[in-house]
Amino acid sequence: MSELPLPPESRVLGRHLGAGGIEVSPLAWGMWRLADNGRSAADAAKLVHAALDAGITFLDTADIYGFDGNGGFGDAEVLLGEVLAAEPGLRDRMVLATKGGILPPLPYDQSADYLRKAIDDSLARLKVDSVDLWQIHRPDILAHPQETARVLDDVVASGKVRSLGVSNFTIHQTAALNHLLGTKLVTTQPEISALRIDCFENGELDQAMMLGLTPMAWSPLGGGRLAVPETPRDKAVAAALDSVAEAQGVSRTVCAYSWLMAHPAGIIPIIGSQNAERIAESAEALKVRWTRTDWYAVLVAARGVPLP
Repeated sequence: MSELPLPPESRVLGRHLGAGGIEVSPLAWGMWRLADNGRSAADAAKLVHAALDAGITFLDTADIYGFDGNGGFGDAEVLLGEVLAAEPGLRDRMVLATKGGILPPLPYDQSADYLRKAIDDSLARLKVDSVDLWQIHRPDILAHPQETARVLDDVVASGKVRSLGVSNFTIHQTAALNHLLGTKLVTTQPEISALRIDCFENGELDQAMMLGLTPMAWSPLGGGRLAVPETPRDKAVAAALDSVAEAQGVSRTVCAYSWLMAHPAGIIPIIGSQNAERIAESAEALKVRWTRTDWYAVLVAARGVPLP
């Protein structure tokens, strides 16, 4: 039975975003819930250190993180900015990514004026001069990609942003924007998990490999349903993961991260936990090895029907 190894670049602590020169860790830590429950800057700093100490140098946030439907827009960036202001040396230890383009309560906005303001506002909240990666959070159907591309090329030229990506874009939206950009995209950030397998069959990951984009998987635990499965499908996928997790002495969640990482596109799971121990534990995903039989067993459980 042949082993299905992780992509070669994921066998070491560092890899590169797209075809660019920015080196990142094969796992990322996300800050969607960083500002929850009035977390202090001191407690937030402990989580940042937990990620960095575990070798997770790729940190992902967004301007809308912290928004609860009424307020809190920008709170996660503000909190991280306080951490960075208190310990300026941390900035050099991380690859910092943020996102923008959602204007609460709901509209998506990629107009030139809004994108420029969103990027400047994120830099101010984070208390930094530039970010390593800036991604459009969700596509604005009313924005022409030519206008969007012009703004993004300008912010890269200005030095405010080192590289560009998209999140939740369709393959055609990604292709259109990338075609018009002078500074090509390096990342795409869709929802991917053992319970959300659309990307494996709808062409998104194939496009990422073709264009040299690094996929960043948000919600890699299926919104927590892999940790606490409820439906028959959830339980079937959990059981398929457990058979590998138990054999290799890791938790199911670690196994779920590694299942994504075994894909040849080089998926980077975004760890959403705000618990220092679980953040550190996630690094064990690098140790897990998959056979094709075991990997496809998870996929079959997720599909709910046998392979054709």
